[in-house]
Amino acid sequence: MKPFTTMLRRAVLVLGLPFVLTATAQAQAITVAVAANFKKPAEEIGAAFKAQSGVEVKYAFGATGQFAAQIRNGAPFDILLAADDTTAPKLAQDGYAVAASNFIYARGTLVLYSTTLPVKTQGEAILRKGDFAHLAIANPRTAPYGTAAVEALNKMGLYDGLKPRIVEGSNIGQTFDFVATGNAQLGFVALSQAIGSGQGEWWTVPQADYAAIDQSAIVLKPGAGKAEAKAYLAFLRGPKAREVIEKYGYTMP
Repeated sequence: MKPFTTMLRRAVLVLGLPFVLTATAQAQAITVAVAANFKKPAEEIGAAFKAQSGVEVKYAFGATGQFAAQIRNGAPFDILLAADDTTAPKLAQDGYAVAASNFIYARGTLVLYSTTLPVKTQGEAILRKGDFAHLAIANPRTAPYGTAAVEALNKMGLYDGLKPRIVEGSNIGQTFDFVATGNAQLGFVALSQAIGSGQGEWWTVPQADYAAIDQSAIVLKPGAGKAEAKAYLAFLRGPKAREVIEKYGYTMP
């Protein structure tokens, strides 16, 4: 009788799934740094990936710029799911990631969100009237959605006038929390966060008002030799993950 591992290897090759891992394999956990806007989709995708492969996914959520700095200082992440399409290639160029593994996994949408104000029908009008105490945005120096928010406000000619009322979250997750808890009456967040909140309403900011938010994934140096990391990115590009990504309002460029 042929060894089980030999039969398993042949079965995998026949199925054409070079990165599939099973619970019987000696699967390791992988660590993934994820832009905070992608928290809920990532958690669902991680659960589905573990159910299929047996590999546990340990997530860290935060601002893309902060993760880039941590990676350059030796943070042992295996994969980065950034909120932009520039951070990952720069990390690869500087020797911190595998360039060939980089791809766009989603395009995000910026929305103006509130739990108390009628932003769905009066979003821009409310901004122009300025009848609120605080407007939340993510730190534009480290969070791409914060950069997009500043771009949109400038496009509307409102940034300078509203600047004294702006409160910055360290990442888009904290920015969303400012609005959800009522510490800010409204704020610019990711559509995925608004969809996943189950409360409040939002106005979709016209795409012409900010640069497209294309979000890219890449294998980092600590994950370069891990089949589990390759398998995760293969899963991220597959139909099960795509269904989750689209459910939370993301599109593809």
